[in-house]
Amino acid sequence: MFDIITIGAATRDVFLTSPFFKRVNDPKHLEKLGFPTGEAQCFPLGEKIEVQEPVAAVGGGAANAAVTFARQGFKTASFFKIKDDLPGRMILEVLKKEKIALFPAFDKKTGTAYSVILLSPGGERTILNFRGASEDVKLGEVPFTKLKARWAYISTGKIHLPVMGGIVAHLRKNKIKIAMNPSQYYLNKGLKILRPILAGLDVIILNREEAAYLTGFKYEEEKKIFKKFDEVVKGIAVMTDGPKGVMVSDGKNVYSAGIYKEKKIADRTGAGDAFGSGFVSALIEKSKIKNQKSKILERFSAEEIKSAIRLGSANGTSVVEYVGAEEGILRRREFERETRWRKLAIKVRTLT
Repeated sequence: MFDIITIGAATRDVFLTSPFFKRVNDPKHLEKLGFPTGEAQCFPLGEKIEVQEPVAAVGGGAANAAVTFARQGFKTASFFKIKDDLPGRMILEVLKKEKIALFPAFDKKTGTAYSVILLSPGGERTILNFRGASEDVKLGEVPFTKLKARWAYISTGKIHLPVMGGIVAHLRKNKIKIAMNPSQYYLNKGLKILRPILAGLDVIILNREEAAYLTGFKYEEEKKIFKKFDEVVKGIAVMTDGPKGVMVSDGKNVYSAGIYKEKKIADRTGAGDAFGSGFVSALIEKSKIKNQKSKILERFSAEEIKSAIRLGSANGTSVVEYVGAEEGILRRREFERETRWRKLAIKVRTLT
């Protein structure tokens, strides 16, 4: 049996960095041109633009999370869909080196998911994304007989809702704890349609904008957001807020923390995956300890949630210090030995 299996996408990523990729902030004009944030990454049109040496890496939610779990010392497996092409084979090669058991499905026509990431010197990025085979997982391709684990970590991507419903139902039937990071594709379905899937989760991980969008409350109304999640998710709700940190609700208390200071910001790609998988890693470790002591695992304690926040935050900070979603993912010994990860102020208040 595995400690955890990840489910979602695996992609081949190529990073291009250039000082000529400029960040432009001009809400007055850019919003009219279809840029809702009022910001854009720009470069001269019709010219040859010098870039630094390209960096090729593996990405995608399932792959990124699996690397975290493997480096934290857990027996890890991963399911995703690719094509038997050069990008797909490179993904398999990289993940095998991390000692991850792989159960890929193969598409005969559509290519492996592929992304080109344009990086400006400050770490801002624009992602050109081809989802490819990753978004067309069929229920018959899911290796249900091999999904034997204590935990599952799902990064939904564009896996069709009926397929995801079947996966979650199987995991719950086999008493496998589920952590999920729903994509915008899922959030657009709305809370009513997602409710049967959300009801089966032990951990849900969203950023603050996504949480507000799904629950229908304002960005600032975090207590109302968490109370709504308590109605539909039986477990822990995690709401990240970029450089401002994270808030976590266990249904009784809200835990809030900032972030560890980065040595530098090279690339923010994969920071969310790194936090989510780091957070769940700490919970898996606590689960194993409790199970070994033959105690019934019902809820996580305050100290266990704080430990999860620290590991998730450390993993996220480490990742943004490198180019690529996986280069900076922490190994267990790095988290335990480096003094910079030992302290993070975490506030606790009741959810009332």
